[in-house]
Amino acid sequence: MTDVSEYLTDLFVTAVEAMGYELVGVEYLSHGRSGGGVLRIYIDSPDGITLDDCSRVSHQVSGILDVEDPIKENYSLEVSSPGLDRPLFGRRDFVRFTGSQVTLKLRTKISGRRRFKGELQGIEEDDVLLAVDNEVFRLPLDQIDKAKLVPEF
Repeated sequence: MTDVSEYLTDLFVTAVEAMGYELVGVEYLSHGRSGGGVLRIYIDSPDGITLDDCSRVSHQVSGILDVEDPIKENYSLEVSSPGLDRPLFGRRDFVRFTGSQVTLKLRTKISGRRRFKGELQGIEEDDVLLAVDNEVFRLPLDQIDKAKLVPEF
C-alpha cells in the first residue's frame, strides 16, 4: 500500500465503519501530469454491498474530501464492493485469508520473478508465506505491489 493510500485509509476508516461497513481498502492511482487520477474505495458488509451502500459511502467520503482536500489533482471517486477477486491490502487481510488461493505482484523480483500464484500460508514476521507448486516462498510484505484472491467456483 502506498503512503497516499494509507493516509486516505486513515482519513476514511472512522466514517465508513460508523456507517456499518468494513473499509476493505483504498487505492489511489495518479495519472501524473495528464491528470484524471482514480480514487477507489472498497467496502464490505456481512449482508453484501448494494448500489445504495456505495452511494451512501460515496456521499460521506466526498464530504471528507471536500473538507480535507488531500488530493490536489483532478480525480474520479469510485466506491464498490471488493468482488470475488477481492484485493488484499495489508497484514490483516493476509492473516484473514490464510488457506486461500491468491495472486501477488511484487515491486522487485524475488527468485527471478515478480508474479506469484499460490496458496496463502499466512505471515511470519514481515513476510507473506505463499505455497507455489510445493515450494513455500517468503515474500516481504513491503514489496507486495498488488495482491488479490483467486475466485473459487
